[in-house]
Formats: sequence, C-alpha cells, structure tokens
Amino acid sequence: MSFATKNRGLSTEGKATGSTAVSKSPASAVSKAAGMIAALAVLVPAVSPPTAGADVRRPIAASLPEAGTDVRRPIAVSLPAPGTHARRPIAVNLPAPGGPYPVGTVAVRLVDRSRPDPLVAAKPYRELMISLWYPAAGGGPLAPHMAPLAAADWDRHSAPPLGIAKGAVAWAATRTHARAGAPVEPRAGRLPVVLFGPGDGGPRTLGTTLVEDLASRGYLVVTVDHTYEADQVEFPGRRLVRALPLPAKLTPKVIAELLAEHARARLTDMRHVLDQVTALAHGRPIGGKLPEGMLGAPDASRVGVLGQSLGGSVAAQLTRDDARVDAGVNLDGAYVGPVAARGVTRPFLQLAAETHTRDGEPSWKSFWRASTGWKRELRFKGAAHGSFTDLQPLLPQIAASLPTVSLADYVGTIDPGRSVAAQRAYVGAFFDLHLRGKPTRLFDHPDARFPEVSLVP
Repeated sequence: MSFATKNRGLSTEGKATGSTAVSKSPASAVSKAAGMIAALAVLVPAVSPPTAGADVRRPIAASLPEAGTDVRRPIAVSLPAPGTHARRPIAVNLPAPGGPYPVGTVAVRLVDRSRPDPLVAAKPYRELMISLWYPAAGGGPLAPHMAPLAAADWDRHSAPPLGIAKGAVAWAATRTHARAGAPVEPRAGRLPVVLFGPGDGGPRTLGTTLVEDLASRGYLVVTVDHTYEADQVEFPGRRLVRALPLPAKLTPKVIAELLAEHARARLTDMRHVLDQVTALAHGRPIGGKLPEGMLGAPDASRVGVLGQSLGGSVAAQLTRDDARVDAGVNLDGAYVGPVAARGVTRPFLQLAAETHTRDGEPSWKSFWRASTGWKRELRFKGAAHGSFTDLQPLLPQIAASLPTVSLADYVGTIDPGRSVAAQRAYVGAFFDLHLRGKPTRLFDHPDARFPEVSLVP
C-alpha cells in the first residue's frame, strides 16, 4: 500500500477531535483525521484551493538569488511536450543545486545490533539505509534519484494514487546532480553535519532537491530511510523491503498510536545515525566502501537536523533530547510526542504551508509557546504540504503531459521554481547562521526577493 493510499485511508476513516474538522478529500492530511496531528502526511496536505484563474501547470523557472551567495543561476527544469507520455515515459529532472561545490553521494547500509527492530519484533536487529551527500572533488557517474528496485516499486505502488499511471514516468531514469562515490572536496574543510528525515511513509529520496543544495554549500547531509515504514527501501544485493500494512481499522486513536510508534522508532534511528557520523568524524569507518576523504571529514561539533512532516517532528525531538544537535528545521510537520508540549531550547525554524497555522494546529501553538531558544516561523503563500518535498519540482513537469495529476492538492499554487529557491535560501541561511556563525538579516524582516514568504510573529 502506497503512502498516498495510506494517507487517503487515514483521512477518510478517522474522526476529528477538538476543533479540527475531518476532510473527506483524498488530499486531506493524515492529521485531519486525528485532529491534533495535522499535516503529518507526506503528500496528503490540508489543501488550499487554487486562486481563480491560477495557472497551476506553469513551468518551473526562477532566477532568485540564494541567500548568502552571489550565484545567480536560475532554478529551471525542462518540461516535456504535452502528450509525450502516450509515446514514451515522461522524463523528469531535479533542479540543479546552487552552491559553489559539485556534489557527491554514496548509499550506506547500517545495522544496529544493540536493539531489536521496533516495527518487526521477530527481527533481532535494526537495519537502515542512509545516503551521504557532500561537496565533491572529481567526477564519476551521476547517481540516480531512486535506486532501480525502489524506482520500479514506486512506479507500481506509490505513483498511481497520485494520478500517475504505472509506466507513465521514467522514474528510474531520473538522475541527481551528485556524482556517485566521488572523493570529498578537501578545500571544503571539516563539514558541518545535517541529518534529514522524510515524512511518514516517504523514502529518503523525496528530500533530494533541498539536500543537494545544502551539500553544494559545504555540508555533509545524511538522509535516512526508516525501514518497514517507508514505502520502499532498497538494500544492497537487490533486496527490496516494503512498508508494513496498516491496521484494518483506522480510528483517530489508532492513527495517533501508529504515528507515535513511528516517531519513537525514528528517534532511535536518528540517534544511531548520529553515532555513526560521529564515528566517521573520528576516522572510524562505517558500512561499506566510503568515498576517498570521508573519514575524518564530518565535524561532529556542528550538527543540525532537518525533517519534513513527521520527520520535522522528530527533528524537534532530537534537537531537544540530544546534546550533540545544535539546531533544527521542521518542514510543515505537526508535533508528536513530548516535544509538542515541551518545545526546544536550541535554535529552531518552522516552514509552513499556507493553511498550516498555530491557531489551527494545537501542537504548533504549544510547541511555540514552550520553545525558549532562537525561533522563527515562515509561511509560504500558495504552498501545500507536498511543496516541501521533491514533488514541488517534479509534479508540474508530469502534469504538463498528464492532467490527471492534481497539482493544487499536492504542491499548491505557488510557483514551483520560486518555492524551491525560497526554501533553499532560508534553510541554507539558518544552518549557516547556527552551525557556521555566518550572520544574516534574512530572518529579521520580509525580503523582496521572496514575496511568497512571510515571517510569522
């Protein structure tokens, strides 16, 4: 069952609690059913309808400058000609990163034998796949956006609920801008670390647009798949592990318990990943073959965490609980677990879709009131929950040839290129400020370069 199908089921089976109404739309957030956990679904946002006359199928193109850099390259993705899906699969592209460094990447299998798998009790250890993204020296083949078996499974199970028929898109042919296994660029120095977690049910690949850009700015970004929760995880040896099926009866209580279980598993996963990054920082190898220069490259004294949806909630909990984490970012996720009431004491940034507000989301209000460190909240006009994933650049390309895709439901009406540019600018500036001590005024007042972004007091 795909994460889109899963979230559709959650939104139609549950009942609201408190003042949050249940939405029967397939695009409703999983939290709309559970009330207090709005906008946790990866792709099923609380939808803001398109404005009258809005062109939700415009091409992606933007020439907005990134914060803190003089680079003025446009963020652009070529769109296929209408109707091409009838003759051949639609080719889609990710926007190029905007930082000064080329990017490298490598996938690594991790095994945590200190605990049984939290989601499959019969398995005596926890097994994860991660990817390292970093500034690179030298060439090599471009890494795929999705590993081959994962791409095929996405095509069969995850894409159709989005209105994308099996075989309509060449998912396996999509490439990142990162060179697989390329050496680490020594001129970048010790690399500040950012951990990335996707939304509930989503694969780690759905954050590539933002992750590649951070790596091109000189960060080591570690993306994490949460096995048995993510729709599909491909392990070495051509082994695919799919998500566990949902309970037969989905009530608000069952949904809340399921998300809490996932959040607990993820939190321990992220701590283990941070342990492994710390080992790398001290020159100790992890997993399989690593790129030249990776041992000793991470700077474990400068660590941030970034997450979308449920990944954002876990980012907040990790920021609160783990002294190794210096700062965190939540991409439109409500809060699950103790952090919702306790908040954080370290720097934290919230990015919100247009309809996601503290007044409408109890966990945001309680989190904000309890948080005592540096904090900012940004609202993106016209953005939806999926705008903070790779769907933002990819779906408009697909919808140009495949009108069954509902752009407004999944990525809103915000211009895709401007959305990507603004996310990259603000997230990059946040981590530059708190992990590198690089001053910025981007969070002090509205910026004319990003008129869709408002600072929420």
